[in-house]
Amino acid sequence: MQQRNVNRANKSVNITIPAPMGGLNARDSLDTMSPEDAIVMDNYYPGDTKVTLRTGYTLWSELNEEVKTLVEYKSDVRNYLLAIAGEYCYDVSAAEAEKYDNVMFTKSYCQTFQYRDRLFFMNGQDVPKVFYLGVSEPILENWGFSGINLTDEKIVSGGVSKSRVWFIEAGTLKIWYSSTAGDVSGTLKAFDLSQVARFGGHLVAIANWTQDGGQGIDDLTVFLTSEGEALVYSGYDPDNAANWSLRGSYKISKPIGYNCIMPYQGDIIVITVDGYLPLSRTLPLGQANASQVAFSDKIRNLVLDRTKYSKQKDGWQGIIYGRGGYAIFNVPYNVSYEQHVVNLNTGAWCRFTGIDSRCWSLFNDYIYFGGRNGVYRYDDGYSDQTMPIVGHVEQAYTNLGTPNLKRVQMLNPRTSSFTPYGLTTYLNVDYNDRNLNYLYNIDDSAERTLWNKAKWSSLAHPSGTKWACFRGTPRSQWIAISATGFKVSIVFKTKTRGNSILWYDTGLRFEGGSGII
Repeated sequence: MQQRNVNRANKSVNITIPAPMGGLNARDSLDTMSPEDAIVMDNYYPGDTKVTLRTGYTLWSELNEEVKTLVEYKSDVRNYLLAIAGEYCYDVSAAEAEKYDNVMFTKSYCQTFQYRDRLFFMNGQDVPKVFYLGVSEPILENWGFSGINLTDEKIVSGGVSKSRVWFIEAGTLKIWYSSTAGDVSGTLKAFDLSQVARFGGHLVAIANWTQDGGQGIDDLTVFLTSEGEALVYSGYDPDNAANWSLRGSYKISKPIGYNCIMPYQGDIIVITVDGYLPLSRTLPLGQANASQVAFSDKIRNLVLDRTKYSKQKDGWQGIIYGRGGYAIFNVPYNVSYEQHVVNLNTGAWCRFTGIDSRCWSLFNDYIYFGGRNGVYRYDDGYSDQTMPIVGHVEQAYTNLGTPNLKRVQMLNPRTSSFTPYGLTTYLNVDYNDRNLNYLYNIDDSAERTLWNKAKWSSLAHPSGTKWACFRGTPRSQWIAISATGFKVSIVFKTKTRGNSILWYDTGLRFEGGSGII
C-alpha cells in the first residue's frame, strides 16, 4: 500500500514574558534592551513582582492660587504643612487653609530647611522668614540673624552642617554661618569661597554628606557651585583653622537651580544637567566610586532632553516617598510638569504624566504637591481629581527565543483589577509603531460600552478588549491577533478612573519556521 504524504502544519509554541519590571529604558538601543525593560512606561510603576498603574490624587486645600512652595514643619507637639501661594504663606495642615497675612512674599518659589524648632524660607528677594511654635500659636516672622555687610534680601538658600546653619548669598561664592553652633538667631559670619573655587560661578547648595573613608563614618560639608564644582570640607569649626580644612575641589556636572539636592541614606543626590548624580559615585574620596555613573543612567536620554530645554525653569525637585518605596524627581516640561520615578529597591524607572505639580512635600508620611489652584494629596484614590489616569507601556522588543520569522496568533496579558476595564493591547512588529488609541474604562456613561453588552471583537479595532478582571484574582484571557515578523513589542494601554490595575506577565502563542506567510 502506497504511503500518503501528509502536509503537517506548523506547531504553535507558547511563551510567557514577564511584565516590564526592569522599568523604562531611555539609554539602550531598541535591539539590545532586555525584554523586561520598556521603551515607554507612562503612569505604570515597575514593582518588584508586577507592574502597577499609579495611584491618583485629590484636592486637599483649595487656595485659588498657584502653590510654588510646600514644606512640612516638624515638632514634638504636632506637624504643620505650609504652602506659599501668591504673596502669602498658608497653613494647609487641614483642608481649610489658614492665611498668615502679617508676612508677604515677593517671590513664591522659596528654598527651605528646618533646624531645631525653626523653619527658614529664603528666595533671594525678601528678608528670610522663619516659622516656629510660639507660646500659644504658630509664628511666622522675619528671621533673627544679622551680620556685618550682610544684605538680608540676598539670602537665597541654606542648610545645616556640623550643628550650624549656613546661608547662601545669591549670585556670589559667599556663604554665611552662625557664629555659635546650635544658634537659630544671632550673629552670622561670612565665609568667602571665591579664593578656592577654581571655576567661578556662584553657590547653589550646601549639604552635610556622610562618607565612609575606610576608618569609620566621616561627616563632610559640601558646597556646590553653579559651575559644577564641589568644595568638600572636613571639621566642624570654620573659625579654627586646625579644625576646618578643604579636603578637595571636584568637578561634577552642573547642578540645576537652588533646589538641586536630595538627601538619601547618608548620600546626596544632585540634580544636574547630565542626570541625577549621587555624590558617592562622583567624588573620589575614600571608598567612593570615581566613575560618574548617574542614579538616572538608565533614563539618560530622557533626562538629557529635559535638562536641555528646561534647566532654567523652576520646579526641579527630588523627594523620597517612603510609603511608596520610590523617589520622585519633579521635572518642568513644556508648559507643564512630569515626574521621573525610581523604585528604590530595584532601581527601575518610569514616568508619571498628568500631575501638574510645582513642588512636593511629605506631611505625616503622606505625600502632597502644590498645583495650579491649591494643594493636592497624591496616592489618594485611583483617579486624578475625578479624571482618568492614562497608562501607556511599550515593552522592549523580543524575538521570543528564536531569530526566525514567526507569526503570533494569540496574546494573553495576565492582570488583576478592582473592576473590569478597557484595555488596548497589541504588538508592534520589527520596530514599527502602530499607535492604536485608548479604550476608556467601563461605567454607565452614555459614550462607553457596558460590560457584557457587546462582543469585544465588535470594537473599532479588534486588538482592544473589555477586560473581565476580579479584585485580587489574576485574570487570564487569550486574544486572537495576527502579527508576523522577527521581533515583537507588547503594547499595553489603559485609560481608567477608580481602578487599580496590576500586570504580571503576558502569554504569547506563535508559529515559527517555513510556510507561515
